Amino acid sequence: MAQQIPVYLFTGFLEGGKTRIIQESMEDKRFNSGEKTLMIQCEDGIEELDPTRFFGQNVYFEKLDDPEQLTTENLTAMQKKHRIDRVIIEYNGMWMLSDLYNAMPQSWYVFQQILFADAGTFITYNQNMRQLMVDKLQYAEMVVINRTTDKTDKDAIHKIVRGISRQAQIAYDYPDGHVEYDETVDPLPFDLDAPVVHIEDRDYAIWYRDMYDELNKYAGKKVTFKGIVARNESMGQNTILCGRHIMTCCAADIAYNGLVCILPGKPELKTGDWAVVMGTIRVEKHKLYRAEGPVLYIETIQRTNPLPDDQAVATFY
Repeated sequence: MAQQIPVYLFTGFLEGGKTRIIQESMEDKRFNSGEKTLMIQCEDGIEELDPTRFFGQNVYFEKLDDPEQLTTENLTAMQKKHRIDRVIIEYNGMWMLSDLYNAMPQSWYVFQQILFADAGTFITYNQNMRQLMVDKLQYAEMVVINRTTDKTDKDAIHKIVRGISRQAQIAYDYPDGHVEYDETVDPLPFDLDAPVVHIEDRDYAIWYRDMYDELNKYAGKKVTFKGIVARNESMGQNTILCGRHIMTCCAADIAYNGLVCILPGKPELKTGDWAVVMGTIRVEKHKLYRAEGPVLYIETIQRTNPLPDDQAVATFY
């Protein structure tokens, strides 16, 4: 079995603080205790790393100037060249993460992903480069907001992050060195303890994301929602999909997101029909998921009128 290589992925935009935290980490013996480390830099920042201050002589540098250089062949060659134990990637904020994920060798896995941002530009970047912000936020385990001041609009930042990820921790790093963590608890807009969890039309995107973030929390829950039916003969006679189109950041990323539904009998609805369904969620493996996922065992299904065009696509508010 090939050696598994952990990847520490640092994302964010220019002047977000990625270089500084990498420098501090590599000077700390608790993080850098001599592991052979491949450092891949994908942009030229304002600050530069100073390897003379790193602990040990165990760091090997590679530079990528263009996303087209992100290939499995290139990354595999770097691994073989340096015989490394781990990888640290300072990623270019203007590159899509899918380019990296698709190029990573099979033995590499993302061990930790942190987004670094400047408190003074975070909201502006979100307004002007929403797709790139969503791309970096949706898989981040932690969001570090550097250069936080008393004037930083934490409520706005919290709303942006939570609109994309309910799991990422948010840390506010002040110039004097102290750090504050966002401990705001966001109540879900539906009652998970109700005998039947009713998902309002406007809450579908939030419910769908929360379900996938914490799948086991929904095992055994009875839910009802309105969605669009999708059918295919390969699913089997009593299986359909029911879901909604969700827009994460812009019209270009609208995608159908549905649940596998098992009916008690042969479905009478066709692809494109709108329906109100009610059933119990079980967490099971299914060929349409290629892994475990939410399978809705339907008790009732009823054709209904489509939502108006301006409400048909679900969003995160």
